[in-house]
Amino acid sequence: MPSSRAVSFALSITLWCPLPVALFAGLALTACSSTSGPELRASNPVIFVSSRRAPPDIFNCLEDRLPALSTSKSGGASELVVGPNAWLVTLTPSQYGSTVKVQKSERDYSGLPEPEMRFNIARCTT
Repeated sequence: MPSSRAVSFALSITLWCPLPVALFAGLALTACSSTSGPELRASNPVIFVSSRRAPPDIFNCLEDRLPALSTSKSGGASELVVGPNAWLVTLTPSQYGSTVKVQKSERDYSGLPEPEMRFNIARCTT
């Protein structure tokens, strides 16, 4: 049977070690991660336009032009995330077609410069 001294030492190590390990892991993930989805959604729109094209048409057009694309649905809107959370394109149905909102993260993402994103949005919304 272990002594009470060994048990209290083991207990103190168990209670002490997870905190620094968790803290280090959190800092490491923060340092190498990109902008989170909520941060990107909170950023000001770089582009905000209305289009007569339906969201699925714009989606199909952008899908062929944007690199490293992932998609999701949020309510009635479709969201396209470009690169490592570098750009967020939200396509929302409207009475006359759709509304397109483009938000950019604070991080520099060389995979898709802003002029190219603007061109792709203009091309796919007209």
